Amino acid sequence: MAGGTFGLQWHLTDACDQRCGHCYLFADGARHTDSVSWTEIRDVLANAQDLCDVLDVSPVFFLTGGDPLLHPRFWDLAALLHERGIAFHVLGNPFHLTTGQAKILAALGCEGYQVSLDGLKETHDALRRPGSYDATLAALERLKAAGLPSHVMVTVSGTNAAELPDLLRVIAQAGADHAAFARWCPADGPGDNGLTPRGYRELLVRCREVILDLKAQGFPTVFHKKDHLWTLLDFEEGRLPAPEPGAPVSDGCHCGLSHLTILPNGDVMACRRVPGSVIGNAFETRLLDLWKQAMRPYRQYDRFKACASCPLLSVCRGCPAAAAAAHGSFYAPDPQCWRAAESARS
Repeated sequence: MAGGTFGLQWHLTDACDQRCGHCYLFADGARHTDSVSWTEIRDVLANAQDLCDVLDVSPVFFLTGGDPLLHPRFWDLAALLHERGIAFHVLGNPFHLTTGQAKILAALGCEGYQVSLDGLKETHDALRRPGSYDATLAALERLKAAGLPSHVMVTVSGTNAAELPDLLRVIAQAGADHAAFARWCPADGPGDNGLTPRGYRELLVRCREVILDLKAQGFPTVFHKKDHLWTLLDFEEGRLPAPEPGAPVSDGCHCGLSHLTILPNGDVMACRRVPGSVIGNAFETRLLDLWKQAMRPYRQYDRFKACASCPLLSVCRGCPAAAAAAHGSFYAPDPQCWRAAESARS
């Protein structure tokens, strides 16, 4: 890890004027109202810097919420990160971001602003709210005008999977700089995201064809392979060589490798999408101690039932959050991994 980066997804506030159908924030039915105070912000920054200094890595903050722009000290934090030369991104909503604010973020060194598109217009607006689709496309225009890199994230489920190839074209035509998609994981207990293993593989193949076509047409959008099952597809189709047997884990799910989530109340989670993965509190405990001790179970790779015998263990492991949602265990087989599904049947 030395010399690399360490990602900290920091939920500054639970404040949000949206109620998206697939949001984990309100999945348990409770009304969350926490926001981190300015004193706590400075304490967490010091704690995180200590962790990264010892690990010899550079921190990268992903400021989110709720809607991070609704935090009363958001702009003070952005200025402080800029002053200290700390990289940060914003994962927010399109509704409160103006062109002027985007220009300020760009001047403060923000490396990107992420918005979400979760289907074509009718589907996206049904999941979020009427007018959200158009507001998101308008935000992409504002980000481009401000010179702030735009990122689009898509949460994929059985509700919108059929629209995903067309949605990738919309994202490219809208001028997004970066885009990716990940699967929906119900955060309130075991559940089904509506995707079958073979169906999901076929979806990845269709998406790859669309991405290659968009690239051939000259669209500059960079489509990132956030879902680690891309690794399996690339391996099967000869675009990825098999790792050396026994190679140390170096890629795939970053839980346990180079990532932590911090909630507004200070709770530290191994993964925001895995209920029950709170390992401590950043207001009370040294993050370095949590990383070295409380995170150990998430680095016990031989416990992954299907992945431990897979040649891609060191670079994939699918999505443990999806496994936890489907089967109640972080170490269960990824429910969309077609290799694991076929092995279980044989």
